[in-house]
Formats: sequence, structure tokens, C-alpha cells
Amino acid sequence: MYKSELKGSLIGKKKEEDQERWKKNSRTSLRRSHLFLCDTWSLHGGGSGGEEDDVCAAVENESDGFTAAYGEKRKRRRSREMEEELKNFIKVWVSAIISISYCCYLPTRIKPGVSRLLSVLPVCVLFLVIPLFLSSVHGTGCTAFFLAFLANFKLILFSFDEGPLFPLPPNLPRFICFTCFPIKPRQNPKSQNQLPKWDFAIKVAIFGMLLHVYDYKHHLSPIVLLLLYSLHSFLEIEIVLMLVKVLVFITLGCDLEPQSDEPYLATSLQDFWGRRWNLMVPAILRPAVYFPVRRIAQRKMSSDMALYLGFFATFLVSGLVHELFFFYFNREMPTGEVTCFFVLHGVCTTAEVAVKKMTFVRRWKISPMVSRLLTVGFVLVTSGVLFFPPLIRSGMISRLFDEALRSIDFFKRKFLTYG
Repeated sequence: MYKSELKGSLIGKKKEEDQERWKKNSRTSLRRSHLFLCDTWSLHGGGSGGEEDDVCAAVENESDGFTAAYGEKRKRRRSREMEEELKNFIKVWVSAIISISYCCYLPTRIKPGVSRLLSVLPVCVLFLVIPLFLSSVHGTGCTAFFLAFLANFKLILFSFDEGPLFPLPPNLPRFICFTCFPIKPRQNPKSQNQLPKWDFAIKVAIFGMLLHVYDYKHHLSPIVLLLLYSLHSFLEIEIVLMLVKVLVFITLGCDLEPQSDEPYLATSLQDFWGRRWNLMVPAILRPAVYFPVRRIAQRKMSSDMALYLGFFATFLVSGLVHELFFFYFNREMPTGEVTCFFVLHGVCTTAEVAVKKMTFVRRWKISPMVSRLLTVGFVLVTSGVLFFPPLIRSGMISRLFDEALRSIDFFKRKFLTYG
């Protein structure tokens, strides 16, 4: 399977190379036609040498002017697209804020349970549809994660007085922020973030370098590209969540839990998914999926089997949610590869927990460095086989890099250009 995905990736690269070659040949053909006009002018006695030079220079300038005009027209078109997408993004989030405000006033009128759930369901359906009104990868991805995933799960839990929204936040702004953003108050307010002050700036700098390294992707091996994609995904999620964290801190003035805890230092799959990577996701899936499944399963099976079933169900739901995200990005029917990725990790994590419970295994001591290499290596290899291939085939990876560069250029021209 990996060979077939690699072959698909190489075919995609060849198509891009063919497009670049076609553009270059088109420009070359245009220049040749202009030179032919110059030669024709000379052969038919079109004038003196000076006039001939003037005509050829004019033709050459016309060719360069045509290329420059085409580039400028393309920039203007992209700028209009960015402005239109920004307007749609604002409309989507205004609708979301109005909908969440409606949900904020339910507790005083409706008892928790099925009745409150039915009153919240129209908002949940709206949040499932609302990402389809956006076309950019970044806008669609952020809206899908914050609304279709986080807000929907939190509102469903809220219907039964569970989750981060219970007890009810004291005011509407806090309710809105805690509903649609991956945040929650610190359990120990006195504890301070131990990350270096320059940590965020370093991540932004590395992310900027990655955007330029991607220009040379045709010269990079598949393994290096896999590391590039993984690092890009990690940094982009970190940067977006950090910006949200800063925005909410400025707006609400409350201290927040960190969104990740150095996932590249994970010593096991359970450690990676449960305590290090995107911590708000397991914080939502535990009360929404893991605890209910485990509680129901304990009525029919042993405690250990219920525990394993809860793990597996959580990873299965996570896989289905990611398939939904990929549908938002590509607007194509899911292939099931991403679900297989999370199901595989669910099975492996469950097996890992089961093995750790065995008495004779507890006596083994594995070096933390070895366990980190095995864990991170397994995540990277399975990502290269199941997670990234659908993104590469659909061209979403290229769109992701291209949109990042276009967004930077758009904001530079709109807000940092004077005169």
C-alpha cells in the first residue's frame, strides 16, 4: 500500500513538473514568435539598424510586460479570493456566536436530559454544515475543529450537565469561548508555564523556514517529505492553538491549560495520545465516548475488557471525526484510510495497556530513549502509510503550504504596506 501511495505522490510531482515545463515552454514560444517578427522586419527591409533594434526592444519589452501584467492580475485575483474567504469566515463565526448565545440561555428553562439535547440538536446540525461554506484549508480546518468537533461534543455533554460547560460559566463571553475553543481553566492557577519565553517565536521561525523548504520538495526523498509533513502539522496546530490561547487570555484574563506537552518525547502510545498530543481532544472524548462506553460495557463483561473496549471506541470515533474533516477539505467521499490509522492505534494502544498489566512485563526496564524512538517511529511510519497519503493525493498538502504563503503576503500588503 505504501508503495502505491508513494507512486501516487510521484505521479503528482510529475504533473506539477509538467505544468511548470508547460509554462516555461509557453514563455519561450512567445519570445520566439517575437524574435521571428524582428527577423521578418529585418528581411523585408523594415528600416535601418537603429529602427530594427527599437522594434526588437519594443517586442521584448512587450513580452516582459505581458508576463508582469499576468502576474499582477493573478495577484489581484488571489487577493479578491482571500477577501471573499475572509468575509465568509466572518459570517460563519457570527452565525456560530449567535447560535452559542442561544444555547447559553437553555439551562434556566429546560431540565438536563433528552429535552435539552433536542433543543441543542439544531445548533449541532448547523455546526456540521457550516464548514462547507468555506473553501480554504485553514478556514475550513479551524471551523471544523472548533465547531463541528469541539462545540458539538461540548454541547451534547452540556445537555446532560457534563463536560467543560458544567457548571455553567458565569457570563456569556466565557460560555462562548469555552464552547468553541480548545481551552479550560488551569486546575492549579499558581503553576506557571515552564516553557521558554522564546518557544513560540522559535516555532514560528521554524514554520517560516519550512514554507521555503517546500519549494524544493521535488529534490527531497519520501522519508524527508514525511518528516516535513509531520513537523508542519505539529507546528501549524501549535501556532493556531497558541494564538487562540493568547486571544482568550487577553479577552477573559484567565490562565489556561497547555494544549500539548512535547509529544516527540512520548514513551508510549498511551502517553502520546492521552497526555501529550492535543490535550483538549482526549479531554473531550473521555467524558463523551470513553466513560459511557466503559460504564455500559461493565454491565456485560469484566472491568479490564470494558477498559479495552472504551479505548477502542474512543479511537474509532476519533478516526470517524478525522474522516469528516477530510471530507470538508476535499469534498470527496472518504477512503477509510484515516479511520484505519486510528483503529490501528486504538488496537495497539489497547494491546500496550494489556501487556503492561502483566506481572512479568513489569520487571522489564526499557530505556526512555529507546521507548521514545519506538513510539515516535511507529507514529511516523503509520502516518506515512495511512494518514498522509489521502492528503497528498487530494493536493491538500500543497494547498496548505500555498495558502500559508498567500495569507502572509495578503496581510503584509493589507496591513504592513504604507504609502
